[in-house]
Amino acid sequence: MYGVKLLGVGKAVPKYCMTNEDMSKVVDTSDEWITSRTGISQRYLSTGESTTDLAVTAAKEALERANINASDIDLIIVATITPDYVMPSVACRVQAAIGAGHATAFDIAAACSGFLYGAKIGTDAIKAGSATNVLVIGAEVLSKTVDWTDRGTCVLFGDGAGAAIFSKHHKNHIINIYTESNGAGGHVLTLPGTSLKNCVVQEEPRSPYMYMDGRAVYKFATTVVPTSIEKVLEGTSYALEDIRYFILHQANSRIMDSVAKKLGVPSDKFFKNLNQYGNTSSASIPMALYDAAQQLNSGDAIVLSGFGGGLTWGSMLLTWD
Repeated sequence: MYGVKLLGVGKAVPKYCMTNEDMSKVVDTSDEWITSRTGISQRYLSTGESTTDLAVTAAKEALERANINASDIDLIIVATITPDYVMPSVACRVQAAIGAGHATAFDIAAACSGFLYGAKIGTDAIKAGSATNVLVIGAEVLSKTVDWTDRGTCVLFGDGAGAAIFSKHHKNHIINIYTESNGAGGHVLTLPGTSLKNCVVQEEPRSPYMYMDGRAVYKFATTVVPTSIEKVLEGTSYALEDIRYFILHQANSRIMDSVAKKLGVPSDKFFKNLNQYGNTSSASIPMALYDAAQQLNSGDAIVLSGFGGGLTWGSMLLTWD
């Protein structure tokens, strides 16, 4: 079995930044209300940038940082719940845009856990010998899915993309990945698809907006994430005190503080950048990893952990190099 190394990361956000003050002109809210409840100060919103546009920009930066050519990529996986088209996939559009001519490309839908699910698929392919270089992207334009009259949800989300390149290496730096799902809980966080309209049935139109039971999601996240982190460390030589940073899905500052408390880990070990970007779903973890990179040293152990619709969750243990 081959080893895997994280070779490069990239990030992209739209040009327009909406502050909480700007948000207060759209819905009945305030900077104090949003910041005190979520930790979010601003977010970036598309003014025309597509999910593919953001994914391509992040991918190109990851390639540059990894110092490899697009033609070297064997597999492209894009995690998204906001594709531009049902088909072609965002991954296929990225493949064409960057010139990764022989790469297999497909999308996956695991919501905010999507990047971790994609990373598991990609690193498993490398370890099995079916791929050498894998591009995994989390990309979202969530602003097209939220109800902009609902202050309980629209203040939370932003648009963006994060990309990572995993490559075959003689030493394994991806120590462990743990994922899990619970479809029975899927009703607490939903984004409806197209209503059935054919020559036999005409369903009532579905709401085009994301729905979230905030309390249920909070309870879910603060329950499964500590366990997920503990499980990803099981069977390894690493303990909680060995981890330089815990990089969680950037959904809510209170969730991260609760997880830190439950694990007995200092809260300053939990990297946060949601104040700048809000919740960007599948893009959240790779964007946070990108921003945390400047504070990391070679050999640092990192845990990435996500949770989201499905319900889905998971964690990755890796060493930075």
